[in-house]
Amino acid sequence: QVQLVESGGGLVQVGDSLRLSCAASGRTFSNYVVGWFRQAPGKEREFVAAIPWIAFNTYYSDSVKTRFTVSRDNAKNTVFLQMNSLKPEDTAVYYCAARSRSFTAATIKEGDDYDYWGQGTQVTVSS
Repeated sequence: QVQLVESGGGLVQVGDSLRLSCAASGRTFSNYVVGWFRQAPGKEREFVAAIPWIAFNTYYSDSVKTRFTVSRDNAKNTVFLQMNSLKPEDTAVYYCAARSRSFTAATIKEGDDYDYWGQGTQVTVSS
């Protein structure tokens, strides 16, 4: 069992930055892929970014890939999502999730393949 807790959300202005954190407890976190997803009111859950256990590669949605950076500190059991140049369309509840199964560049974006989820943190970008 892996428990995930997100933090770092808040209300910011257009162009501001935020850093979200996902702290894990339970099993060896370093063996898991961690993904970030978001869900805006009235919209479906959307993949944002993911980082495998060996962080040679990272994965991003097209809408954030030039602005967001995902990183991890396995020693601290924490994954980060640095969000720069925030836009109103980034407003959503952000969730981190963990999975242990193998993946491809396509399936790493599939939320249904993640086994554990945090409770989410609200990010609101005001114009």
